[in-house]
Amino acid sequence: MPTPIGIARVLVDRAERPLATVVLGHGAGGGPGSPDLLALAGELPTRGLTVVRVEQPWHVEGRRAAAAPARLDVAWRAVVAALDAKPLIVGGRSAGARVACRTARELGAVAVVALAFPLHPPGRPDSSRLAELLEAGVPTLVVQGERDSFGRPPEFPSDVELHRVPGADHSFAVPKSSGRSRADVLVGVAASVADWVMARLPA
Repeated sequence: MPTPIGIARVLVDRAERPLATVVLGHGAGGGPGSPDLLALAGELPTRGLTVVRVEQPWHVEGRRAAAAPARLDVAWRAVVAALDAKPLIVGGRSAGARVACRTARELGAVAVVALAFPLHPPGRPDSSRLAELLEAGVPTLVVQGERDSFGRPPEFPSDVELHRVPGADHSFAVPKSSGRSRADVLVGVAASVADWVMARLPA
């Protein structure tokens, strides 16, 4: 799909009888095939939610470094506007969650799903990105691992709606000692996200 800054790729997992569309962006360290995004793309359509995963132009072009935030927003706006989906839920993982929060209101989204929101760079809690999260202006669910070096659950304000993922890091991987695999963890994450989104669809 063309955007003002290059070609984006759109991957669609359709619900048989769609009630809404969930558009998801990827992080700076991976593409639309990230395990958490794939988990949502597998689960949400079974609940009547079509999932659209957006691959940013920089990633389509094979570049190693992500584009600047403003350029990410430009491409994202173009793709989401072209989809003309209603009701619309936006979200993503890490950098993709930041993009979704920054653009949710202007795109007419009814909710945001922020997976592994990077509240701050690792080891730099003074460089907070909380303002971006709060900028969403619509109901927002943050899904955060308890060991996420980009911001652990207790670092978020108490009024942020948060789903804690026990023992998980920024990629939702968990220690072997937990007795669970990342795949097991992501099954639970996808189910929780689906429940949350369904509860926030317009009547």
